[in-house]
Amino acid sequence: MVNIIWVVMFIIGIVFAMINGTMGAVNEAIFKGAKEAVTICIGLISILVFWLGLMNIAQQAGILRGLSRLFQPFVTRLFPEVPKDHPAMGYILSNMISNLFGLGNAATPMGIKAMEQLKVLNGNKDYASRSMITFLAINTSSLTLIPTTVIAIRMNYGSVSPTDIVGPTLVATFFSTTAAILIDRYFFYRRNRREGKR
Repeated sequence: MVNIIWVVMFIIGIVFAMINGTMGAVNEAIFKGAKEAVTICIGLISILVFWLGLMNIAQQAGILRGLSRLFQPFVTRLFPEVPKDHPAMGYILSNMISNLFGLGNAATPMGIKAMEQLKVLNGNKDYASRSMITFLAINTSSLTLIPTTVIAIRMNYGSVSPTDIVGPTLVATFFSTTAAILIDRYFFYRRNRREGKR
């Protein structure tokens, strides 16, 4: 479906440019955008390789296991339907830790695996379980301590102080994640109360 939307948008853009006689500007934007995309990707690769390497060292040293144990009581309270020893819990913890360090590319496969395992726990039903909704809400809230990707982009564009974004990111993360959890709990308890009255 998303592919169809992109194709339709692309065709509309081309037709609009042909009608207005701005095909030259569109071609220039395409090549300029492609060049910038390659430049940004090369810049991102270096910092992502660095952080993924550090994550690998942390995993070998047992630091990630320690972080998982540290976060497990909190995550268990967020996902009471998920048994502690279930694979979904491991994927959820790995996803959250990767997101904390701004490694969205590493977090995404873990998030997909977590959702697959949560669907299994939900009996492979076609609708989302409470845990799936909570997990999606937390991921959407951009849980991040070190915005690795943003720092890399700022470095790429010659920012004098690329790490200045860390402070505002911590504030934004705190409020967005807190709001996501509170809204999730509010709707959960509201639904439970409504179903209890029936």
